[in-house]
Amino acid sequence: MKNCNLFFLFNNLLLLCLLLFSPKDVNGQDYSKQLTKANENFEAFAYIDARAIYLDVAQRGFSAPDLYQKLADSFYFTGDLEASVEWYEKLIQTYPENLNPEYLFKYAQSLKSVERYAESDKVMDQFYLLTGTDKRAKSFINKRDYLDFIELQSGKFDIFPLSINSENSEYAPSFNNQNQIVFASSRTKKTNNSKIHGWNRMPFLDLFSSNIKKDTISLDEPIKLKGKINTKFHESSTSFSKDGKTVYFSRNNFTNNKIGTSKKGVVLLKLYSANFIDGKWTNIQELPFCSDNYSVSHPSLSLDGKKLYFASDMPGTIGKSDLFVVDVLGNGKFGKPKNLGENINTEGRETFPYISNTGNLYFSSDGHVGLGGLDVFVTVPEEVGFSEAFNVGKPINSPKDDFTFVLNEDTRIGYFASNRKGGKGNDDIYSFKQTKELITSCKQYIEGTVYNKITNQSLPNARLELLDVNQNLITEIISNSLGNYRFEVECNTEYTVKVTLDQFIPEELTIAANDTFEFTHDVSFPLAALGSVKSLLTLVPVNIGDDLSKTLQLNPIHFGLDDSSITKNAEVELQKIISAMNLYPELKIEVRSHTDSRSSYWYNKRLSVKRMRATVKYIIQEGNINWRRIRGKAYGERRLINHCVDDVPCTEEEHQENRRSEFIVRK
Repeated sequence: MKNCNLFFLFNNLLLLCLLLFSPKDVNGQDYSKQLTKANENFEAFAYIDARAIYLDVAQRGFSAPDLYQKLADSFYFTGDLEASVEWYEKLIQTYPENLNPEYLFKYAQSLKSVERYAESDKVMDQFYLLTGTDKRAKSFINKRDYLDFIELQSGKFDIFPLSINSENSEYAPSFNNQNQIVFASSRTKKTNNSKIHGWNRMPFLDLFSSNIKKDTISLDEPIKLKGKINTKFHESSTSFSKDGKTVYFSRNNFTNNKIGTSKKGVVLLKLYSANFIDGKWTNIQELPFCSDNYSVSHPSLSLDGKKLYFASDMPGTIGKSDLFVVDVLGNGKFGKPKNLGENINTEGRETFPYISNTGNLYFSSDGHVGLGGLDVFVTVPEEVGFSEAFNVGKPINSPKDDFTFVLNEDTRIGYFASNRKGGKGNDDIYSFKQTKELITSCKQYIEGTVYNKITNQSLPNARLELLDVNQNLITEIISNSLGNYRFEVECNTEYTVKVTLDQFIPEELTIAANDTFEFTHDVSFPLAALGSVKSLLTLVPVNIGDDLSKTLQLNPIHFGLDDSSITKNAEVELQKIISAMNLYPELKIEVRSHTDSRSSYWYNKRLSVKRMRATVKYIIQEGNINWRRIRGKAYGERRLINHCVDDVPCTEEEHQENRRSEFIVRK
């Protein structure tokens, strides 16, 4: 982004001083006057003028850390990250001692601009070792697979170049609710009277409007906004009220025809409002929370007009620029600005907020992990604040600066700006069509097929329940004509899927979702027909005294510690017992209940009685089984099946083996 002075690159105000070295080259030639002039230009953010002198000195063989720093920064701060790579490399390789870690971060960003991602990652590892608590460093360490995620997110937009772009810069598009796009442009012709900005030797910016054509993507020839909204200084970044009669916009500190400067003599940015009266923008008012000593810029108004989002480096800022929100109280009054917090803001640059009609927040950042330069991110509203930020992927994002993203969620048409290769000017506006939903949370999927265990035929109309870790029902679906099903689940969460279908034995399975974005758990369910229970009893000899659970190949029926309730898992297995008893009316069983050795002998005895009674009750009531066919015994801890007696250390799994029920054939 070639005009980043408008967007808080200059908020990284360096404590610049004269070069602390003897300004002579290898031949002894003195460059004191030249370097003094270069430093004055650098301090005034006239980076291109300063750069010319620094380059001349460096190319004559002079070497010093401050020279390389300023030379690299002169490219970096004007958005030419590719050209900064050479000089950051010289700085870091030649003067590694006592290096400010911030130069490692800028070097890593510059390497991304030329798509040297593996090298950039190694530099970020160094940056993390030196900083540790820096959010940018931690974000990188926690998202080492960021390129994989960006690929997963990519391909959800089709982008189109626009004819409105000039050889200069166009960016900051916004909707004005009159089927127009309003944007900032330095398209003014260069003449002897044209005012040129020292930062990048470009004309100052004005605001223009352009009609959206019938194809909803292209724009008509731009027209400069009428009224007092444009001045001889920079104007950019607009946001309009729902009725289109009020606009908030960014401008250099120029109020009541007077230019204002900070204590350091710098003209910063402020937010202003204007009203549309008789076809012109008038009644220009500076917003009350602005200051001469920090920048406030890039407004975005919520749909209801009650909240205004913006970027600033005001007190309370975490990084070089943060995103804030302020309540719009009406009658020119506003609440106290609030920082959007660490889910959004980093030690880097967060800027260009855009709040959509559904409350999603899009913004640009170089502090969150991306492809290089400024990337566009999205975060969604939560009960308190916003979610973590998600990179919107390619083709919106590139190794260059990508910013000022706006989206009409009804038409799915939007616009953004970029200084990527192939453009017409320094920064160009592109239109786009969103084709797929963005990933805005870590989701996974459980999917598969329900089919007949014996014939392998798919089973439609099976009922599948998704249960949480406490066996509460989350949702339920029916398998389709091919027997297929699909659940969407959250990452890092445990679920149980239970399957039931008439004339088939129910099944269920527990699945633990991991932390991989968009991962699919392939889980199919082979169901055994009720007749298979009969088959098992026919094929396997059953004698009095046998445990029916082993004959029917039941999963163990366990109970929780100090618990006698029938779990969802246990219900599936008990249904098989019920099925067997319905198929064989003469079958009689004895339910034997056991506990582990923990707690006292008599407590365990009473607990096993409760568990036995709960199991018998379930079979009688749910299976409509005559009570004379089933009886129970409670053994407490008397018949442990492993070594876990009193005072012997055992795992929870080992203790659970003893908390069991048996179904012994009596007849």
